Amino acid sequence: MNAIDLLVSDHRTVEKLLEELTETTSRGVKTRQTLVEKIGALLKAHTMIEEEIFYPAFKQAGDKEEAKMYFEAIEEHRAAGELVLPDLLQTDPSGEQFSGRAKVLKELILHHAQEEEKEMFPAAKKLFDQAKLKALGEQMFQRKQELLKDKEELLELTLRERA
Repeated sequence: MNAIDLLVSDHRTVEKLLEELTETTSRGVKTRQTLVEKIGALLKAHTMIEEEIFYPAFKQAGDKEEAKMYFEAIEEHRAAGELVLPDLLQTDPSGEQFSGRAKVLKELILHHAQEEEKEMFPAAKKLFDQAKLKALGEQMFQRKQELLKDKEELLELTLRERA
């Protein structure tokens, strides 16, 4: 699997989980807790493989425009990972605030994924040949497995993506 296919697959998986999360009600406390934990672990792994492997290669291969996309993507990761997600994880799943915070996280992630898919990934396809995209994808997949090794169910999702 090449790097872009791996990242797009991650986007679809997280989007599906976020959709499930925003459709829950305050009575679904256990479901909400489980979904938030899954989303948090997947987002952390996804963010790390992008920031450690994909983004640096993208920035290095590009010019000012790619550098601009790189820094914007990093800031969007920071907003989701350091502000919105931690707040959601600490919010009472049976409380009224939970739905609002879940919706904000979903909108932020959807916006970020759409930008990557419409701007960054097409630019990456011009910067990298298929061999480079495949090599990056292999490296990212291995790193993602390492990051999710303690999360059996999430690792299974990852392995199914690979098939």
